[in-house]
Amino acid sequence: MSDPLTTYLLLCLAAMAAGAVNSIAGGGTLLTFPSLLTAVSPVVANATSTVALVPGSLASGWAYRREMQAAKRWLWLLMWPSLVGGAVGALLVTRLEEEYFQALVPWLLLTAATLFLFQPAIAKLTGVGKTHAHPTRGTRIAITLFQFLVAIYGGYFGAGIGILMLSSLSFMGISDIHQMNALKSILGTCINGVAVVVFIVEGKVNWQFAVVMAGAAILGGFLGAHYARRLNRNVVRWLVIAIGFALAGHFFYRQWFAS
Repeated sequence: MSDPLTTYLLLCLAAMAAGAVNSIAGGGTLLTFPSLLTAVSPVVANATSTVALVPGSLASGWAYRREMQAAKRWLWLLMWPSLVGGAVGALLVTRLEEEYFQALVPWLLLTAATLFLFQPAIAKLTGVGKTHAHPTRGTRIAITLFQFLVAIYGGYFGAGIGILMLSSLSFMGISDIHQMNALKSILGTCINGVAVVVFIVEGKVNWQFAVVMAGAAILGGFLGAHYARRLNRNVVRWLVIAIGFALAGHFFYRQWFAS
């Protein structure tokens, strides 16, 4: 895209929409990452997208500060695998040859879109929001390991980690969905926050785009949260799913058939 003004306008609109979508249904990365691919390489697009959306995650975590009081013990258990896994995932992005990440782009988009598609079924299957018995030591270890794997994926790409975390947290004995969302927001901030540090140190962030997109994402998140009750969450979720599958198909075509 040659026109700088058009590029900035597209990126700001994508970031604003991503901020609004994240406040309602999640999946903002499916909007910011592809829009950045029109201007920068896949690795820089991934890093810049993460940096642009982190302020919104911090705002969500702050909004849930009261609910976090009752879930503090789980935060201390899962924070460390989140930080370590997020760093590992981000280092995989920056240290491996860019061709590897470029080849995975359509698969990552397809995975994220599929997660959103089956989100209600996963929540029902795992009993998200329902009371479970106090987890055994084995269950806690399994959830900790699962969180580490989720964090690696989150540091590497990230779209869809929310439903993955909610699914595992449902086995922790937390009965309040708001507490689960609070914990998910803080852990997501840990994963993305450490990834941002890695991306900055490795010099993979396009700051000209990241700064304006962060501002647009914050505005979109505020407007999305403000008008959330007036919007049909299912419509928003299906729109994100449709965009995700369409983008995955587009990148599969470019990878396999375009000359």
